[in-house]
Amino acid sequence: MKKITNFAINYDEDTKQQFTSCYNEKFVLSASLMPDAHSGYVAPIGSVNKKIPMGKGNYNNEKNISLKTKQEFTKLLERFKTKDYNKEDYNYISSEFSIKNLGSLGSGNHFIELSLHQEQLWLIIHSGSRKIGHTLAEKYMKLSQKINKGQGDFEKTFAFNVSSKEGKDYIKILNFCLDYALLNRLEIAYQIHLELEKFYHKKIKFTLWTNKNHNHAIIGKNIIHRKGATPAEKGERGVIPGNMKDGSFLVEGKGNPEFLMSSSHGAGRKLSRTEARKKINLEEFKKTMKGIHATVNQHTIEEAPQAYKDIFKVMEAQKKSIKIIAHLKPIINWKG
Repeated sequence: MKKITNFAINYDEDTKQQFTSCYNEKFVLSASLMPDAHSGYVAPIGSVNKKIPMGKGNYNNEKNISLKTKQEFTKLLERFKTKDYNKEDYNYISSEFSIKNLGSLGSGNHFIELSLHQEQLWLIIHSGSRKIGHTLAEKYMKLSQKINKGQGDFEKTFAFNVSSKEGKDYIKILNFCLDYALLNRLEIAYQIHLELEKFYHKKIKFTLWTNKNHNHAIIGKNIIHRKGATPAEKGERGVIPGNMKDGSFLVEGKGNPEFLMSSSHGAGRKLSRTEARKKINLEEFKKTMKGIHATVNQHTIEEAPQAYKDIFKVMEAQKKSIKIIAHLKPIINWKG
């Protein structure tokens, strides 16, 4: 019997219907909806269940990439190029375009934030696998639809048998994109590190506290698919951003099976991007962000704090899944 749990707060009918459609799929054993959940493309953002290919960002930014990043990128390609690898995928990910994307942020809810906690400076970066993830996800979604045509319980069924050629190819490219996303964030951190040292005219020590993906499929005895959900195994570190004003939370997982060892990946949208552009006044946005150096303009108004759920209520709703380690207060928040 399937085990379904719902911890979402302030969610709409679309979110409910997407979640229902997902957990009704025959390959889903259990599913959980996180407190920040809202409707997405196929699965709700903030859901945990079976593997479904999803896209990421798709913006390009050309710059000088560090030598270490170039070397690590070469290693990623070498790991990918094993027996029976997909040559078409390899040709795409090994192109000059892929390395030029490294160190780019993207737009939407992607951000760079400098925060303070007890006089210590923290750097938070939210960015993913950029256009390569988006392009390859689209490719495999179309392939999956073709394979699963007429078999799914709802219109857009994206799934592969993991033992099939297509399933193996997808898992391989998924893992590459996760590693690529980490490398992308590390390159951004490296460039910011250099700029901070120039600004302060001294060496600054950076320590990686955690790196977390919230869109992934973890393959073990079963497959756990997280779409906009942060892993929260017992003792596992995580970061949950709130909004541009209220900052982010460093957390530690409690390994709660009711939450499928997961937590929210943020506050979750209260207003869609279209609604936010219509309902939020720019002057109100500027007033809300007073005291924080931030990207506040008509282009970023859809990311205003007013567009998101109350992060403090979201954190309260998942206290059985995570323990708060620190609340980081933003001093600079930059959107792409």
